[in-house]
Amino acid sequence: MRSLGAALAAIVGRDAVSDDAARTSAAALDGVVPRAVVRPSSTEQVAHVLVLAHEERLVVAPRARGTSLDAGTPPVRVDLVLDMTGLDRVLEWSPDDLTASVEAGITLGTLNETVLGPRRQALPLDPVGWRRRSVGGVTATNASGPWRARYGTMRDLLLGVRFVQADGVVTWGGAKVVKSVTGYDVPKLMVGALGTLGVLTELTLRLHPLPETERTWFVTGPSLEMIQACLDALIDSALQPTRVDVLDTLALAGFGAGDAKAALAVSFGSVADAVHEQGERLVAIGRGAGASVTERPMELWHDLERVTTPAAGDVTLDIATLPARIAETLRAFGREEATLGRGARSIVTGRGTVGALTAVVKGAAPAAVASLVTRLRAIVADHDGSVVVRGGPREARAAIDPWGPLDPHVMDLTRTIKQTFDPRGVLNAGRFVGGL
Repeated sequence: MRSLGAALAAIVGRDAVSDDAARTSAAALDGVVPRAVVRPSSTEQVAHVLVLAHEERLVVAPRARGTSLDAGTPPVRVDLVLDMTGLDRVLEWSPDDLTASVEAGITLGTLNETVLGPRRQALPLDPVGWRRRSVGGVTATNASGPWRARYGTMRDLLLGVRFVQADGVVTWGGAKVVKSVTGYDVPKLMVGALGTLGVLTELTLRLHPLPETERTWFVTGPSLEMIQACLDALIDSALQPTRVDVLDTLALAGFGAGDAKAALAVSFGSVADAVHEQGERLVAIGRGAGASVTERPMELWHDLERVTTPAAGDVTLDIATLPARIAETLRAFGREEATLGRGARSIVTGRGTVGALTAVVKGAAPAAVASLVTRLRAIVADHDGSVVVRGGPREARAAIDPWGPLDPHVMDLTRTIKQTFDPRGVLNAGRFVGGL
């Protein structure tokens, strides 16, 4: 029988297969070294690779730019790393219809800045490090950023997908349906599934025009309650912000916020007159609550991304709460943070209007992180909130279930879906919720 490397080379060519020790070690996932790394250049090649993996009962880990490899439960076994960077083309773009079909390996930076930017269009997703992140990876991890306040997440922007099931069957879901899986909203299933249901190869996307003008204001106050009051008033108003981020005290360092305990960064994008009017109304809301409101350059968002980019060894937590309980959640986080240990600290920011906070925890031992996450989950549980360990060293994610508890009925449904799409556990086995 041929070796695995030879079998893969017959599908993608010898130059697209790496099975020597140096290259497989470099592709290790959480320290688990694969037997081979294969780089297909078409959907058909992906399908043939998965047929082989399915028949040989190999565990496959799809990856593209490698920006989210520290997500999910640490794997026990990885046989093949499926490098998707060879699928990086724009397949179709209709500027008049504001839609585009792209391969999964293209980066958001290339798509938004090189392809769509000259026509003043964008796929409005801006998670931390977005320029280097692939569209497929952003879909698999459901990553988003400040633009979420206006445009939502990939679930709101994904019209259709072409993907390869674990047994090598090429399937469509959503727009441009050729073959679909009956009974499932396939595009939405793929968002956030961490590549456990199928390997995304093509995505059809809803684009948005970039606004004529965008300006940013900074709302700061001496208390969390004051910032909560401003956020509540903003949500209740008719204003339509493009981005709304809340910043805790440590996140404010370097932004010239004086003695402020928290802040809102708010931008509006539209025609110039509308932006000016909305900015004035925001100033009135802030001052009515006793907060300070100043206009800031748009570079603030680049600075905020830099501040919230995790360094090696940091642990990133995604905290889901209610917008009306942002201040309460931040206060609880501050109390619990004191137990992390000497020298440890965290930076908390997030999408204020949807209650999606992100904490970057620095300098804490895995056991301390696990204890913090356990207590935070108990605090947000009364309003169906959640705390997910989105990224960090293997030791931190091994110390506690990264995903947290899930309603038993939801877990049963999730297992059923996984069984339907991947009964042999070929794709990213063990990394998703409940060890799926």
